[in-house]
Amino acid sequence: MSAKVLTADAAREAKITLIEGGRGTQAVHDAVIAMRAARRSGSANTKTKAEVALSGAKPWRQKGTGRARAGYKSSPIWRGGGVVFGPKPRDYSKKVPKTVRRLAFQKALTERINAGDVLTIDTFAVKESKTKSFLNLLKEQTDAKKVLLISDSFDENTYRAARNVKPVLLATANDVNTEQLLAFDKILVTGKALETLGERTTSSSSGASRPPLPEGEDAASGGRGSSKRSARSPLPQGEGRVSGSARTKSKASDQGARE
Repeated sequence: MSAKVLTADAAREAKITLIEGGRGTQAVHDAVIAMRAARRSGSANTKTKAEVALSGAKPWRQKGTGRARAGYKSSPIWRGGGVVFGPKPRDYSKKVPKTVRRLAFQKALTERINAGDVLTIDTFAVKESKTKSFLNLLKEQTDAKKVLLISDSFDENTYRAARNVKPVLLATANDVNTEQLLAFDKILVTGKALETLGERTTSSSSGASRPPLPEGEDAASGGRGSSKRSARSPLPQGEGRVSGSARTKSKASDQGARE
């Protein structure tokens, strides 16, 4: 059975949330940059003057030789010495909010659907784990060289048959990411995978019901501790809080009376 182009209307029927307008472009950029940065090993390392395996003895005496003074052979200005501001192992990964990652995924999938690059098929499986069988089945669906095949799961024969085909990537609907959606010429999606993609593009309800506050607490006043503040008895009439200046004056008058 040949694959069909997934239209925007068919995507909405599959409960896939599509992004309209230019919203989400920056989210795609941030998400892809974060994915590429996370793949960096960050293993570059140089030795400082304290880590270089050289003697710590003074090369020559301080005065009398005519040479510039030197204190140790591992000095960064010497050949074979330490490196001053060289690279050290570090983590290049970036944190991207979940809402931004979801928006980037929605935007990337929307652009590929609008461009007609997403094809749908009921199932995709080969009977024997042969690369030739896999390529023949793939050519029946699309003529593109770089293909992203998305399904809920793949059997062992399909996995083994696709291992030698470098331009083709097999990804499950739960694991496919924004960068993969943009890196291939065509995207081939099975029927069950469409439902999973629809669940991933549906944003979680932000107005989730919160548990009610205990009796006597007001949400506007901050909840915790507000009942104690409101339960304080008012000061008697004519009495109030004494300011710092009034206290100072009263102390001075008391001392004068004692003298």
